[in-house]
Amino acid sequence: MKKAAPYRIESISELHRLFGLPKPDHPLVSVINFELLKFGDSEIWKNFYYDFYCVACKKGSSGKFKYGQRDYDFEEGIMSFTKPGQIFSVTDVTDDPVSGYMLIFKPDLIRHYGLGKVIGNYGFFSYSTAEALHLSEKEDEIIMSVLKQMQDELKNNIDDYSQGLVVSHIELLLNYADRFHNRQFLTRSAVNNDLLTEIESLLTDYLNRESALSGLPTVQFLSEKLNVSPNYLSDMLRSLTGQNAQTYIQKFVIDKAKDLLSTTNLSVKEIAYDLGFEHPQSFSTMFRKKTQQTPLQYRASYN
Repeated sequence: MKKAAPYRIESISELHRLFGLPKPDHPLVSVINFELLKFGDSEIWKNFYYDFYCVACKKGSSGKFKYGQRDYDFEEGIMSFTKPGQIFSVTDVTDDPVSGYMLIFKPDLIRHYGLGKVIGNYGFFSYSTAEALHLSEKEDEIIMSVLKQMQDELKNNIDDYSQGLVVSHIELLLNYADRFHNRQFLTRSAVNNDLLTEIESLLTDYLNRESALSGLPTVQFLSEKLNVSPNYLSDMLRSLTGQNAQTYIQKFVIDKAKDLLSTTNLSVKEIAYDLGFEHPQSFSTMFRKKTQQTPLQYRASYN
């Protein structure tokens, strides 16, 4: 039996209606109090997506959420970020008390502002929900303050300044989130260092066993093995090493190439194929770009 397609929530007005809320104050943006939400018994919540960005800052549990292929139980205060088109399901809805706010906004709101051009740079919109941001008490106060300011602005009569002010608040909120995510990477350095060790082990095994058959290791390969999202992996590596995931992988491959050039008599062509390059020229180009030497020049200078 063919699985039903996820329900598409196209407008903020429709989401308000489904949550049992009054009409939004603005058609492109809304700040919603979690305490007012009513999921009801609609089948929609079992498989749905919406056409807007969502920033949620929530404490308490109102049910189990599934995001992508993962389940996550919102029993503690977290901040999560999702972008248009991501699929969700909500099950086991409870009457437990919930507090916090949800900011939702359509891409059209920011399209003609600077934020519209750079929002893709905020990698946390592609994290899985299980990689949500855990706020300290002080950070929670800052985020709640910005959300309440936006809510107050939206309740004022809309004028020529309204949209620009709201977009400025959204950008401020995202910049705070960026800072707090970086703090979280640092405070979880022990866990992330364990993850870094696992990454090195995965890459070593891959280059020793699979590369000639499977090509170069990819960010997707690592993220699937580690069960984290590609964006989270890149941001975590950047906080620990100063390099994103793709750059880190390339450096690892070049370091392996240096070992082979300095300790074996394999030809450049053989090394290229052993490392997973389809064409030796691609290997030589990457090696020169990363070391300012050709493979043969490196071998000669090492010897």
